[in-house]
Formats: sequence, structure tokens, C-alpha cells
Amino acid sequence: MTGLPRRSFLRRAAAGTTAAGATAIGLGTATASSAATGPVPVPFHGTRQGGILREPAAQSVVASFDVVAENRAELTDLLRATTDRARFLTSGGAPSSMGITAPPTDSGVLGPVVPSGDLSVVVGVGASLFDDRYGLAARKPAKLKPMTTFVNDALEQAQCHGDLSLTLSASSTDTVLHALRDIARATRGGMQLRWKLAGFSSQPRPSGTPRNLMGFKDGTSNPSGSELDGLVWTTGGDEPRWTEGGSYQVIRLIRMLVEFWDRISIAEQENIFGRRRDTGAPLDGADENDVPRFAEDPIGTVIPLTSHIRKANPRTPEADSSRILRRSVNYDRGVDANGNLDMGLIFTCYQRDLERQFEAVQTRLADEPLVDYISPFGGGYFFALPGVTGPDDHYGRAMLA
Repeated sequence: MTGLPRRSFLRRAAAGTTAAGATAIGLGTATASSAATGPVPVPFHGTRQGGILREPAAQSVVASFDVVAENRAELTDLLRATTDRARFLTSGGAPSSMGITAPPTDSGVLGPVVPSGDLSVVVGVGASLFDDRYGLAARKPAKLKPMTTFVNDALEQAQCHGDLSLTLSASSTDTVLHALRDIARATRGGMQLRWKLAGFSSQPRPSGTPRNLMGFKDGTSNPSGSELDGLVWTTGGDEPRWTEGGSYQVIRLIRMLVEFWDRISIAEQENIFGRRRDTGAPLDGADENDVPRFAEDPIGTVIPLTSHIRKANPRTPEADSSRILRRSVNYDRGVDANGNLDMGLIFTCYQRDLERQFEAVQTRLADEPLVDYISPFGGGYFFALPGVTGPDDHYGRAMLA
């Protein structure tokens, strides 16, 4: 495709999704029986992105892109193409054909028919998208900004920020990698990959919340039900009207110094977290979902005052509004140049207010004992766009209107 203008490439990519788009709304070859026996799909259409509420899937990819579209019209083409591909990939069906002389419209990684599976897609936009390139400065979400560097961070700029975030989740590795390749190819003229990291979620062992690579359950005490309205979804206030149904997304790439961690006692590990490793229960409880009784332990005799759970959520009325919806997964990047294991956490959370929620929690966690065993090195702040409401809608339509 050398020398082909970006806008022409985006139009061609969009044309290749026409038949696939029809498949995605019920006209394709995926059958009801195959869906019934396979993974339960996450609905693509809705006022909110369904992937936000999804529990961490077995496999995922988190990626950040730099938008290279030359103007607002090309940006619109980019978001339409992203929507068309995401709509098809989440529903499955037979890829369209561009003719025998054209490259195939699908990589074939999943076979001749894309299965109707459980892929979910979450698309976000970074603060940098609202510079002077596309005339969107006045429409920037009120609380969106570049990711803050905290006192214990060791950020690598090549692994930080971006104009657009893409989170893909499914039960199998080939499904998420197929989707990443598909969307990257369809949008090549409009955005370029900045950084990416593949993740995975462990099975609950023996039950309850999955564990991180330090062996502790990760995601206990998440808000749910009616709590989500006040803690996760953007609405009203000083926000632009188009942001209704979106959410602020934090992605933090956190290396865990697991070899160092493995050399300290289980008692020290549990005091650092404030929970039992085996059960996930707080140190003053018996079950993972028991609420720690901090008020009955004001000097930290049972649960240390410096423990992660106590500093992150001290269970006070003032701290209640800073709760976040966590959607973290593990990662493994092999070994570093010094022969040490390079693995850790892709920490992801959603909230209504970055400073009131995530940054308030992170400030409370400054210099906690856990910082000796972790090293945040990348990520970014993004605004997860409102959902795609139907076949005629696309990501960011109201933002660009």
C-alpha cells in the first residue's frame, strides 16, 4: 500500500467492512447453536461500552495508538473504521471478499469464519487528541489530562500516554491477537501503534477473585450494582454533553519484582497487603468478602496502618467516594537484560473523576511497603468513550458532531 494516501486507505478499509457489518447485525454465517455452546458474547451495542463491566477475561491486549489522521474528516473515518471492525469481530461471521487480486480482508488466524465468541472491545481517547489538530479542544472531557507521575514511579516515556487506547479481551489468545491485527490493519492510515502489552487473568484458585503474580487475590471489594452510577459513569456537571455514558480509564503498567518478593516470609507478605494469601480474607476476618474492621483496630495491631488495603481504602466516609472499578490482569514479558523475570500487572480502573478517585487512592499509597516490590513503568489516562448505540452509530460520533 506504499504511497496510498491515508484517507484513501481508510475508505478502502471501511469498504472491506460492509459485508462484515451486515454479518455483525445478524446477517452472517454464525449460527445460534454455535453461540449457545460457546462463550457468552459481550453485547457490542449499548449506551455504554459493555467491556468495561466485564470481569477480566482469560486473555487480553491493551494498546495505545498515536493518531496520524491529517484532519477531522480523517479522524471521523478512523473511528468509523474502528467501529466497523469491532462490531464485526465481536459478532463473528464470514469476512468479506475484495476479489481474487486483492489481499484477503482477514488474516485467517481464526479460520475461514470468525467465530461468534466472547471478544469485547473498549476504546478510549487521551488528552493529546484534544490539541489543535482536530478542533476538539473545547470538547475535551473536563477531567482528562496526561497521566501523573507519582513519587515511586519509574516511567518510560515510550510506554506512556497516547491519543487512543484499545483494550481487547476474550477467552483465547488467538482471538485477541486476531482482533488487534484486524483493527490495526483497517486503521493503518489513521493511527499508529505506540505501545502494547498482552495480559492474562488466572482462574480463581480455589474460588473467588483471581490472583495476581504475587499470589494475592486482586479485585476484591469492587463497587457493583447501583454504586456504579455514582462512581464509574460520567454524567452532567461540568462535563461536555457528549461524554454521557463514558468513564475515565486509568492504565498502569506495573512490574512486580517477583524474585525479590518470593524471598520474604508469608507473614510479611500478608502484613504488606493486609490480607491472608490463601483465602483473600482481611487479617481480621475469615472470608475474602469480609469487611475489614479498621475502626476496632485504630493502632493497626491486626491490620498494619501501612497495609495496602488500609491505605487504599481506609473505610471512612471521606474515602468512600474515591472507590474505583478495577479490571486488572497479569502480564509476562520474559526476562530483562539482567536475566530477571519481567512480569507484573496491567492495572486498569474506571471512574468518574481521576483526581477524586484514582489519584486520591494513589496519593494515600505513596511510600507504602509494597513499593519496594513493584515498579510502575508505563500506561496512561484515557476517557472510555460512550457506547455505540446501534448499526448507524460509531465511536466518538457525538464528540465529533
